[in-house]
Amino acid sequence: MITIVGAGLVGSLWAVLLRKKGFEVTVFERRSDPRSQKNLGGRSINLVVTSRGMHGLEKAGLSDKINSLAVAVYGRMIHSKTGDLVYQPYGKKEECNLSVSRAELNRFLIDEAERAGAKIYFEHELQDLNTQKREAVFKTSDGTKSVTYEVLFGADGAGSRVRKLIAKLYPNEIQEHTDWLEADYKELTMPLQNGKAPLRTDALHIWPRGAHMMMALANHDGSFTMTAYLPKIKSGNLHWAFSQLQSKEDIKALFQNEFPDAIPLMPSYLSEFAEHPQGTLGTVRCSHWTCADSIALIGDAAHAIVPFFGQGMNCGFEDCTTLLSLLEKYGKAWPKILQDYERTQKPNADAIADMALENWVEMRDKVGDARFMLRKKVESALEQKYPDVFKSRYGLITYTLVPYALAQKAGLKQGEIIDQILDGVPSFEQISWDKADELIQQKWLPFIEKNHLRVRA
Repeated sequence: MITIVGAGLVGSLWAVLLRKKGFEVTVFERRSDPRSQKNLGGRSINLVVTSRGMHGLEKAGLSDKINSLAVAVYGRMIHSKTGDLVYQPYGKKEECNLSVSRAELNRFLIDEAERAGAKIYFEHELQDLNTQKREAVFKTSDGTKSVTYEVLFGADGAGSRVRKLIAKLYPNEIQEHTDWLEADYKELTMPLQNGKAPLRTDALHIWPRGAHMMMALANHDGSFTMTAYLPKIKSGNLHWAFSQLQSKEDIKALFQNEFPDAIPLMPSYLSEFAEHPQGTLGTVRCSHWTCADSIALIGDAAHAIVPFFGQGMNCGFEDCTTLLSLLEKYGKAWPKILQDYERTQKPNADAIADMALENWVEMRDKVGDARFMLRKKVESALEQKYPDVFKSRYGLITYTLVPYALAQKAGLKQGEIIDQILDGVPSFEQISWDKADELIQQKWLPFIEKNHLRVRA
């Protein structure tokens, strides 16, 4: 029997994929059934489904159904303090991300897991593991329940009980910790205005303000889920921080100074900001994801990351498709499967964790910078000029299945090339495309050949 701890997004998808391969699957979830609860909101950043997430859904036979939950997003809309708007497309005209509610997607995947034949037990909290007996002990409303397993997957999120238990059992092999971001977040809402969407629904809206920012993603009904990010504590030259916002007057001052164009569209922002929980963000690092030839961490339990590349769930779904391909390769040789899973996927998760932190700085600070926008314009021009060989780092991560670690490496090489193209060049009109051609021939083509990089999805 395959046991999965956690009925979140990754655990539920993995249950579907395993059932399609004929395995008996049992899922234990600490929470009560989210399908029986009203979605209260306040602590769930909207997700984007990109190529890796879609690949997982396709393998599960669910990709056609996701459109009923999602909104297509084609680029960023930057909001300045003066209300000026600048649109930055993500990639080619047809390339887009899908914005979806985490809660709705979770409910959908739980339904599909049960439909596929997985048994799901809610309000079962993992208490202990005995890896020699392959036994897990869960706390329930009736006491405790002991369960034997063939293989156990920890899909129980960033605060994973499975991860903490195996780190305790194998302290010389497994070390885990969380690097907390210096900023926290609040979820807010922007409702429909007279039945219509208040902003363009096909864009991720960003209000970049240096050490803090606000962003918005559309829901399926045209309303928006907003997320405000601010430093936890005021320090140095920082003017705004959660520690400084003690009253509704403080919150009002923040919005009037930093996000004035959003105020008319957010009628409940004062009460929501005051009442909604303050969420934390961190990067989970774990030295090993597998142990005892029978336990593996997947999704956020192995590698929770900050949300600024929109890849947390997508990376978790890639864990599932990586395991699936190894299952197809090795049959039921689980020790070999788990060993190869960690060896191949961990470097990619480490890479996207680092890039997500870089994107935090980019989104809060750089997206409105003139020089940054010039670099993005050059990057887009190179994609159009060399469509068969050049794709931006963002495009490689979001619209292909190129391994994250290779995309990270490619991004560094692209940065070198763009630096040289723009060396001493003040504007886009003054770029020497002959020089760009030469750099592509001399630096980029050898790089993609050496690394077997294919830019097509």
